[in-house]
Amino acid sequence: METLNLEEKRKELSDMLHNNICEVTFTKVNGEKRVMPCTLKEGVVPVIERKEGAEPKKQNTETMSVFCMDKKEWRSFRIANVTEVRVIE
Repeated sequence: METLNLEEKRKELSDMLHNNICEVTFTKVNGEKRVMPCTLKEGVVPVIERKEGAEPKKQNTETMSVFCMDKKEWRSFRIANVTEVRVIE
């Protein structure tokens, strides 16, 4: 994944996370290493209901929001800081 540009890395991560539960290893902004089981798989992530008339959030292309399986909450990470991705389910 190191040879991919940010856009290609984002697409590959998104595809993997939409089809699987993965263990993503990344460096947090504070420098700590984090290993996070997460997914974007339909049927696993909770449905987000948007308030009527609410504007959709602007997407930051440098980060990815995912559903963290151990915290059961939405989390995000910087795509450039991902060091490893492994399919676990």
